[in-house]
Amino acid sequence: MALIPVTILTGFLGSGKTTLLKHILTEQHGKKIAVIENEFGEENIDNDILVQDSEENIVQMSNGCICCTIRGDLVDALNALWEQRKEKKISFDRVVIETTGVANPGPVAQTFFMDDDVADHYVLDAVVTLVDAKHGQHQLTEHEEAQRQVGFADQIFITKTDLVSPADVEALRARLMHMNPRAPITGISKGVVPLEAVLDLKGFNLNAKLDIDPHFLGQDDHDHSNCGHDHSHDHHGHDHHHDHAGHTDRIQSFVFRSDKPFDHQKLEDFLGGILEVFGEKMLRYKGVLYVKGSNRKVVLQGVHQMMGSDLAGLWGVEPKQTRMVFIGIDLPKDTLMAGLEGCLA
Repeated sequence: MALIPVTILTGFLGSGKTTLLKHILTEQHGKKIAVIENEFGEENIDNDILVQDSEENIVQMSNGCICCTIRGDLVDALNALWEQRKEKKISFDRVVIETTGVANPGPVAQTFFMDDDVADHYVLDAVVTLVDAKHGQHQLTEHEEAQRQVGFADQIFITKTDLVSPADVEALRARLMHMNPRAPITGISKGVVPLEAVLDLKGFNLNAKLDIDPHFLGQDDHDHSNCGHDHSHDHHGHDHHHDHAGHTDRIQSFVFRSDKPFDHQKLEDFLGGILEVFGEKMLRYKGVLYVKGSNRKVVLQGVHQMMGSDLAGLWGVEPKQTRMVFIGIDLPKDTLMAGLEGCLA
């Protein structure tokens, strides 16, 4: 039985999530989507679209989509949807979960790795984060949750770009890229993102990600020529803090690269130790590893303390090289870099 892909939609108040959800729930797009709306959202979608009695918390829309509001536990909501689907009472092929504007998406993402019932039926596809071009800078400065939403993202949309100058959009883009250099950042104006840009991104499916986009951990994912930093220097990445308008974000990313292979056992021990100490502060980390004694790439990915690795394709003609990215809160970069160096064979 194929697993049902789930998209986590996150973003601060005013970032355009409601517009996107309305689009999903009312447009004739021909997809069968269940939207789980976390009801403590400040901007509640119900008033506009859903007129419902308090008992029924799953509503079928005219275009075949379903809306489900949850007051309690996400696991219960997902299991309830699954039961109804199994009994053929409702029909959906994918799920979009809207987190409340101030939520940290981490625990929502972890649900898909920790709960067996959920993992048997659903697969986390991606975290999609919307950032409002007009208020994003301020929200990132004021609210660590907004930074976390960016750190967790597989795809970032800067919304309302028509309301600010191109220079403002670029400044915001540079700041977002510094927090999360691996999520594509797309600017949009006047609302609706095409659904194919939100669904089936395979952000958590390592091998698929490599097959679709072998450069996903490449050096030149983004055109950095216009963000004012030189990204081409040594493999220690950024050793300097960039001040964005006079402050340094607590959530930052760094990249480890090496042409030398890892000693598998040393790396496993080191990462295990790091996760024990810093797991809560590590939002997302992923990489393609060159491991001694293996002629295949090893792909690694994790959320907080949950780490998975997988054998990927054979090393082809390209040079064997490890590339790992870590996104976290106040991570001791020098310690981690030195520790990783120490795991090389």
